[in-house]
Formats: sequence, structure tokens, C-alpha cells
Amino acid sequence: MGFLDRFRKKKAEETVEATRREKGKVEEMSALERICKGNEEIYRALRGTMFLDPRNIGVSMKEAEKNAKDFEKKGDKPKARTWYGTAGGLAIYEGDVKKVKEYFGKCAELSSDNDYPILKIPERAVNKAQEYYQKHLKG
Repeated sequence: MGFLDRFRKKKAEETVEATRREKGKVEEMSALERICKGNEEIYRALRGTMFLDPRNIGVSMKEAEKNAKDFEKKGDKPKARTWYGTAGGLAIYEGDVKKVKEYFGKCAELSSDNDYPILKIPERAVNKAQEYYQKHLKG
């Protein structure tokens, strides 16, 4: 970590706290925020892509991928993107970085208006997600 990175990290933490104070709420940090504390980049990469409890998702990663491909063939990009996102979230849970890149890469390809920060740091994001799952999904 470079010398200047320390200041950037501290500034990011201060920005999050200031935003909370501005809203007039004192919100407790989520479990994911606590796991990612000090690394806003990983938090941003995971907050919109991972499932906090993927055991409640009613499909497997392979089923989600099949659904995505079917909708993609039919030309229904929004549904295909949704299913690729589901498959990607399940790949995060399974710790499969290759599949995370593949599925969220397809999401980015099908969506011109969404950014997928997880594609920039997939290994680090998946590792942090695994840390979250091991701590919070013990059963």
C-alpha cells in the first residue's frame, strides 16, 4: 500500500460517515460494510452483486446460466442480464472467480447503463465475500 493510499482510504471512510450524518440518521454498519471496512472499492464491487444469503435462492448456478442463455437467444436482454447476475452472485458464493468474470462480463455486455466494479477486482472481491460467508453463514 502506497503512502497516499492511506489518505484516500481514510477520506473514503470519512465520506461514508459524513453521508450518514447528513441523512440525519445514525445507521449501524451492515455486516458486509464491517467486513469491507477500509476498502470502499471491494464494498462497491460486492454490494450490488453478491447475495447475503444465497442459500435462499431457489435455483442453482447452472440453472441460472441456462435461463440466461435461453433469454439471450430469445433476444430478451433485461431478463438475460438478470439471470446472468443471479448466476454471478451464486458464483461469488461458490468462490468461482472464473465464472464471476464470465457472468458479470455478460451482464456488462448486455447492459449499457450499469457498471460492474467487480470486473476490475474479481479475485479480491470473491475472497472478501468468502470471508463474509464463512463468518455469517456457518450453518
